[in-house]
Amino acid sequence: MCRVFAGQDPEGYKSVNRSVRIAGHSTSIQLEAAFWDLIDEIAVSQDLTTPKFLNQLYDEAIEINGEVPNFASMLRTTCVLYISGHRPSPEELEAPGTAAA
Repeated sequence: MCRVFAGQDPEGYKSVNRSVRIAGHSTSIQLEAAFWDLIDEIAVSQDLTTPKFLNQLYDEAIEINGEVPNFASMLRTTCVLYISGHRPSPEELEAPGTAAA
């Protein structure tokens, strides 16, 4: 087994619950600490607070897909896309009512 993966700091995979307001409803989202760190970084990269980023992401996913069956999973895959180099274009960031993850 690779020591890089097996020897990682347990704080990174500790479960963290955050209470947020999504689509006008209070909810709790549980993710590993490392994912929350990335979500905070993504929000900052788009000049948004984390709650505003989460709301915008949810609203746009509803607009595009009609539903979000598992928002926590969507957040994890958003982080994977982000660390894989997927970033919104400057036009996407400036367009009203749009922001890509």
